[in-house]
Amino acid sequence: MVSDAAATKAPIAKIADRVSGVFVPAVIAIAAATIIIWLLAGESVGFALARGISVLVISCPCALGLATPVAIMVGNGMGARNGIMFKTAVSLEETGKMQIVALDKTGTITSGEPRVTDILPEDDVTEEELLRMAYALERRSEHPLARAILTLAEEKGIGRSGAQDGEGDLEVTDFQAVPGNGLFGNLGAVRLTGGNLAFISENAAVSDQTKQMATRLSEEGKTPLFFGRDGKLIGVIAVADTIKDDSPKAVKELQNMGIHVVMLTGDNERTARAIGRQAGVDEVIAGVLPDGKEQVIRDLKKKGRTAMVGDGINDAPALTRADIGIAIGAGTDIAIDAADVVLMKSRLSDVPAAIRLSRATLRNIHENLFWAFFYNVIGIPLAAGLWYPAFGWKLNPMFGAAAMSLSSFCVVTNALRLNWFRMHDASRDRMQKKIQIQKEETKMTKTMKIEGMMCGHCEARVKKCLEALAQVDEAAVSHEAGTAVVTLNTELADDILKKTVEDQDYKVLGIE
Repeated sequence: MVSDAAATKAPIAKIADRVSGVFVPAVIAIAAATIIIWLLAGESVGFALARGISVLVISCPCALGLATPVAIMVGNGMGARNGIMFKTAVSLEETGKMQIVALDKTGTITSGEPRVTDILPEDDVTEEELLRMAYALERRSEHPLARAILTLAEEKGIGRSGAQDGEGDLEVTDFQAVPGNGLFGNLGAVRLTGGNLAFISENAAVSDQTKQMATRLSEEGKTPLFFGRDGKLIGVIAVADTIKDDSPKAVKELQNMGIHVVMLTGDNERTARAIGRQAGVDEVIAGVLPDGKEQVIRDLKKKGRTAMVGDGINDAPALTRADIGIAIGAGTDIAIDAADVVLMKSRLSDVPAAIRLSRATLRNIHENLFWAFFYNVIGIPLAAGLWYPAFGWKLNPMFGAAAMSLSSFCVVTNALRLNWFRMHDASRDRMQKKIQIQKEETKMTKTMKIEGMMCGHCEARVKKCLEALAQVDEAAVSHEAGTAVVTLNTELADDILKKTVEDQDYKVLGIE
């Protein structure tokens, strides 16, 4: 991968190639003009030829040609030694130009190894029974949160000894996963469901007390998973994915570089914001379905150059869509294949390090190009004998050849300085001009027409049940107008709103 990257051309190298294409004929023309002018000035043929040859020798474009590829080669090697693999020279050059970095939550900001924190069965269900049903359903799931339940169940020996009540070996049939929502499956004659609150509310009644408990868990940064059996809620299992130790520091370093940091997650708004606060990101985009990340990146690219950091199969389209895709090395093969940069050590702190290395490499290329041009600006007039009439300075072609070699030596030596670059040292980070991103208003309102509210107590009851939903920020209820104006932070099906109110013995006439 390193050799392939070194063999590709960076965009800035193509500019140098175009300059060289003009530079060579220009130098030949200057050399010819030098010979002719000195002959016309009355100098000998030997003197005129010596000046023309000196121009040709000293202006060899070797330094110009070496300026970019040597720096790219050293930068790629430096990254590889530190576990940062740039697939192409383009990715090495462009990574440092990013203005927005979008981070997938699970496995990128967090460890990707969630743990069960709470088991909360309904009154007529035991913890073991709830965990057994959840284990049976989740063992067919590929979601990272499912692993937490499976790990705990296996630690407790559930699944090895078979199920109770004639449920066989906990083998679920007719399994179906609804991306971003939940799961279906049959355990013998029993119908099992599991997923988020919105999903489970369509299949089982959820009490106000349970909704409030789920809200509290979400505010603590935990993800509540609801489970139902034959249309009845049997309990909630809360799962939390701990933030990696280096995540807050990495986010802060990115911000100090002038980069806008965004966290993408499929979690509900409250859970996402709790984790976002811990990580210190600038913006949280929650409730993103697996196939919606690519669209989010498409929208972010309209605001500035965007890098996407992820590790999962569902991150691959977003990694491809981003200006630069960065994959965590411990992620899936599809994500690694779709990315432009691979972090082999799976550390989020390597993201600012990669940007730092990219900027240092580009700065080194600019230095090399400056010295290559500066050398020619000084050397060609001297070789042509421009200063001979005034000061008697002239350049022997042999010294011109030595000077040409010295210019190439200086360019290569300057590029090799990258080997001593400390890419994890944030003390010399430069703040680039930070783009101003207007946060889009994601809230929406729905007006519910409700029959049966008679007093202020009814208003309070409806308001309480609606605001217990994670997707609801506020509910303005009036028994006099018979309405409830609901402010949502994300999309919520009308059926869920209707069921929530009608569970309180009121009738919903319509939702606008």
